[in-house]
Amino acid sequence: MQLDFSSDLSNVVKIIDTLKHKKGALLPILHQIQREIGYIPLKTIDTIAKKLQQTPAEIHGVISFYHQFRTSQPGEHKIQICRAEACQSRGSRELEQHAKEHLDIEYRGTTADKKFSLDSVYCLGNCATGPNVRINDELYGRVSNEKFERLVSTFKTQVKGR
Repeated sequence: MQLDFSSDLSNVVKIIDTLKHKKGALLPILHQIQREIGYIPLKTIDTIAKKLQQTPAEIHGVISFYHQFRTSQPGEHKIQICRAEACQSRGSRELEQHAKEHLDIEYRGTTADKKFSLDSVYCLGNCATGPNVRINDELYGRVSNEKFERLVSTFKTQVKGR
């Protein structure tokens, strides 16, 4: 579910108010915001900080520490490339470079057409078939540069909602 936060932060405030009494509430709050919005808008950091009686720097520090949190809107299709040792030994570093060049973005970036965002991940739990890539919720193994291009092409031409 994607929510529009351009006019107010009421849904973020509701999330914070619902979860702020839990022990270690920051991570559940950040996860819930990202689950509902798709990312954690920078303009919500001050609100989170005030509600949790922390500094914006502390909130930003947690967001930037965990790779799964984003502060910008992701692309329609989220691509993750495994950087764990097993995938590295099977060529994920070369695949990473190729993916960045093919999509013309760096990690944590989104293509100009907003179709794809690219992130790294540390182990997708499928080490025997590395290098592994996850696109949205689908896992693909033994991904070569050519296979990566085919996958991107397939997702690029998909009609939204299918």
